[in-house]
Amino acid sequence: METLINSNCYLPMKSINKAIILVAIFAAGTLLACGKTKPKSNNMTSTTINNDITKPDSATATFGAGCFWCVEAVFQQLEGVDTIISGYCGGDVPNPTYREVCYGNTGHAEVCRIVYNPQKITYNDLLQALFMSHDPTTLNQQGADKGTQYRSVVFYHNDEQKAEAEKVIAQLKEAKVFDSPIVTEVSPLQTFYVAEDYHQNYYNQNGEEGYCRIVIKPKLEKFRKVFADKLKQKTTYPQE
Repeated sequence: METLINSNCYLPMKSINKAIILVAIFAAGTLLACGKTKPKSNNMTSTTINNDITKPDSATATFGAGCFWCVEAVFQQLEGVDTIISGYCGGDVPNPTYREVCYGNTGHAEVCRIVYNPQKITYNDLLQALFMSHDPTTLNQQGADKGTQYRSVVFYHNDEQKAEAEKVIAQLKEAKVFDSPIVTEVSPLQTFYVAEDYHQNYYNQNGEEGYCRIVIKPKLEKFRKVFADKLKQKTTYPQE
């Protein structure tokens, strides 16, 4: 059986077959440290979004699953996902910067806010992608990325999202998909701070950099194998 695990990319299943089991449940890598590259923008401050940024006929989800460069790149692949904004959520320091969050002292997690069309993709589909594309069993860590800023977390926008996330986690536990207990945090949405400009659409703008080639690209290739029926026709992501 083809393994989904290598030193550069992690889908938390032991094989394609186990990944298919997870897909069926919803239907009824280990990552290296985030590269500390120099910014391509002079915008070094974050901005605040307190409310949902949805358009008519759209909805919003907010997830954390390690480095937000990888999370963004994964969800950009999915049909029905319209906009993704990388940012910080869950902390107690106003207007945090990337440097402050990286120290792990603000309480924020690196997250992606995902605006999607529920007519094309469901919240359950997004949860499926979340749990297939990171390890939800490692507390405050994804591979070499260590700290509360890299925690596995679902920030729910309403009671329906909370119930769905809790149901999915219960299903995964009952099916014993993972060998270790799931530690994913399920918390109400707090103030969301938009990350600095150079973090946005990172993979598509920096695809030739080492971190993107070595870590993100192999991760996406494996993700696409499992989610082939839910992918966009074009994998490049339009920047609004």
